[in-house]
Amino acid sequence: MPFSIESARGIFPETRTADAVPATIARFNQLNAEDQLALIWFAYKEMGKTITIAAPGAANMMFAERTLDQIKKMSFLEQTQAMCDLVNRADTEISRAYGTWSPNVKLGFWYQLGEWMEQGIVAPIPKDYKMSANASSVLQDIRNLESGQQITVLRNAVLDMGVDASKLGNYTRVTEPVEPPKEMSERTEVSINGVTNATILNYMNYLNANDFDALIELFEEEGALQPPFRRPIIGKNNIYRFFREECQNLKLLPEQGVSEPADEGYTQVKVTGKVQTPWFGANVGMNIAWRFLLSPQNKIFFVAIDLLASPKELMNLSR
Repeated sequence: MPFSIESARGIFPETRTADAVPATIARFNQLNAEDQLALIWFAYKEMGKTITIAAPGAANMMFAERTLDQIKKMSFLEQTQAMCDLVNRADTEISRAYGTWSPNVKLGFWYQLGEWMEQGIVAPIPKDYKMSANASSVLQDIRNLESGQQITVLRNAVLDMGVDASKLGNYTRVTEPVEPPKEMSERTEVSINGVTNATILNYMNYLNANDFDALIELFEEEGALQPPFRRPIIGKNNIYRFFREECQNLKLLPEQGVSEPADEGYTQVKVTGKVQTPWFGANVGMNIAWRFLLSPQNKIFFVAIDLLASPKELMNLSR
């Protein structure tokens, strides 16, 4: 085989990703718990003015309801401690429950806490509170990012809180129900300037239709998918779970691409465009590149989803 998963990651090396995102997340993670909570709160309020944050669905809230009720009944001091425990990944009942949740349930949880803080139900940040110089600097870094990059930073900031699920032993993954695929009459077909490969077009169309059963059949058995700033997810079963847990109701808007032959019958394809998520308004799109490596059987051996450094990178299709 001419490619390994590791070597496949190097296709189209000139793709410039938004390195400011992982750098900002790293700086956020170095802050103390109090500053992290304050920064999330201030960013949440600021984003509400410029980016429409969608209320989570009932399913997301249902799975976090018991934990939210626990927090709601606490004193302000206890609420603050519970949130600090989440940031510090302390081994508490709430942190252990949080560790079992899918990303969308976690996002729904923090959305509700933010709403309750604004209403005075959950301990708010004191009016005279001043963030440290480091926290203020990180907040300014977030302000300077494009909207799609901002939501990626704030999303990733809360995903790793709570107890690491890998330390919980046997546990039940808590995730919202998967919606059925769209009816055929409700589906739309994408077109990509420069790309006519059926596998690539079907990838976009099936994902837009929430048709994960059809989507996963486009992959090689030991194929891999690399989400932005994460290690590759390897194997159809793991990729299928990722799609079901993290990719419902996305709107992919591919614009243009390039396809070229690679070694021993493989094909590499790069597509650029935008992705809208159900958590934010339609005016917020993330600038994305998809880098595909297709096997001689025209199945996906590897695909990387890259968050691009700037809108200008949407035009960069060079190797």
